[in-house]
Amino acid sequence: MFTNPVVLSVLIMTVLCLLKLNVIISLIIAALAGGILAGMPVSEIMKTLIGGMGGNAETALSYILIGAFAVAVTTTGATELLTRKVGTLMKKKSFILVLLIAAVSSLSQNLIPVHIAFIPILVPPLLALFNKLNIDRRAVASALTFGLKAPYVALPVGYGLIFHNIIRDQMTANGMEITTDMVYKVMWIPGLAMVLGLLIAVFYTYRKPREYNVDLVVQEIAATTDTPVNMIGVYASLVGAIAALAIQIKVGSLPLGALVGLLIMLLSGAIKFKDLDKFVNSGIGMMGFIAFVMLVASGYGSVIRATGGVDLLVQAVSSVMTTKLIGATVMILLGLVITMGIGTSFGTIPIIAVIYVPLATAIGFSIPATILLIGTAAALGDAGSPVSDSTLGPTAGLNADGQHDHIWDTCVPTFIHYNIPLVIFGILGALIL
Repeated sequence: MFTNPVVLSVLIMTVLCLLKLNVIISLIIAALAGGILAGMPVSEIMKTLIGGMGGNAETALSYILIGAFAVAVTTTGATELLTRKVGTLMKKKSFILVLLIAAVSSLSQNLIPVHIAFIPILVPPLLALFNKLNIDRRAVASALTFGLKAPYVALPVGYGLIFHNIIRDQMTANGMEITTDMVYKVMWIPGLAMVLGLLIAVFYTYRKPREYNVDLVVQEIAATTDTPVNMIGVYASLVGAIAALAIQIKVGSLPLGALVGLLIMLLSGAIKFKDLDKFVNSGIGMMGFIAFVMLVASGYGSVIRATGGVDLLVQAVSSVMTTKLIGATVMILLGLVITMGIGTSFGTIPIIAVIYVPLATAIGFSIPATILLIGTAAALGDAGSPVSDSTLGPTAGLNADGQHDHIWDTCVPTFIHYNIPLVIFGILGALIL
């Protein structure tokens, strides 16, 4: 198992990222290593990597356009108004502010399903307030990742309904017929694990004040702080945001929604036509890195799948599952490795369900326990993975002034506070159910 190209590739990527090598370079090196270990020619590896990048093209375009929309909103003074209001309400209540951010982030997965699109609009304007309150941004990163992940894990609403339906469909396709309502009745267990992780992060690990350079601010936001709030622009921003949301829900296209939001602000006069290039360039500057990481991550996932190592890994670990405890532990940890590599919980379910369903049946796990094992194994790694949008999104907002490290300030904290509780609750829950 430890010579498996997928395991070695994920380990190489993780170590390189922890050594602070650029995430994109780390992904490319890890893809080459995994492909070479699997016997793939270098030319084929690169062809697969580049060809697979299109899998996240829509996501990457969404991030750039949302970034441009976010910068346009700041010029109206809307974000400055928001910051003043929040600052007045919160004052020194830093814990409440962090938990409020977790709540807002949670709404982005169900009530207002915009996923990470709210982050570049909401978070950068609040950085000055975070600095004033000496809030440790690792706590904020943990709060954001909690909101981006816990709701779809535990609740059958919005993205959660999609996640639960994938579990239902894949388990049914592999011989264990279930209904959607059976999923949420057990997935509250990993949800509870994440709540525990959030509380530990906010009230214990990162409760102490942390100093940041208050002179470093986001340029686009700083330019608006000395200008009066343009209420027409504020209203146009609100209408644009609502329109973007409505289009995403109705048409299913976030890039189109962001584009319409920009056009509404342009036609209303909230922003000027001559400034549009500046907004798009600033949007690329704010969200371009995450967009490119998502593109390369998609290509990396294609290489990982092309090696055939995932199937070999699943077959290898199945031979050691002699008891329920060993079986649950191996299944959970296998999901962690796979999701850390491909960066998506949703895409992990079809990979693991093929073998988990018959294995769980053979070992004697109940249907609820099997649901829990598959759901938890898939969810593992989404927090902590350098290539997951659940970590890339928070970093894009919190590092707007260059004072937040993606690996050590987002990935490591979220890995510790969410993956460890998920492993424990997943194993214990499967043994009890």
